[in-house]
Amino acid sequence: MRRLLSLLLLAALPAWAQQPASQPLPAVPPPPPGMEAFDAALEPQVTIVKAEKETREEYRIKGKLYMVKVTPSVGKPYYLVDRQGDGVFLETEINPNPTRPPMWIIHSW
Repeated sequence: MRRLLSLLLLAALPAWAQQPASQPLPAVPPPPPGMEAFDAALEPQVTIVKAEKETREEYRIKGKLYMVKVTPSVGKPYYLVDRQGDGVFLETEINPNPTRPPMWIIHSW
């Protein structure tokens, strides 16, 4: 068995060595004119505030706070999100699971 395995490995070695070298990817083209400032305006500004019991990451767009990620020193991180833009922050789950599989009983006895 060992001889057969070693013969198969030796037979596959030349085929593996003859594979062509990978080619480098082409350069990324520059953005269209006028789009440089557009991307900078949409980029969120993140401020990290570290305290003794928690770390907060505050996300702002155009100076307006819209989301806060709170990472406590003990426990799971959670998000506070301003959904309507009125300054009221609601807690949301990190990985919400909106789809739930059906759980029907098909047969029982």
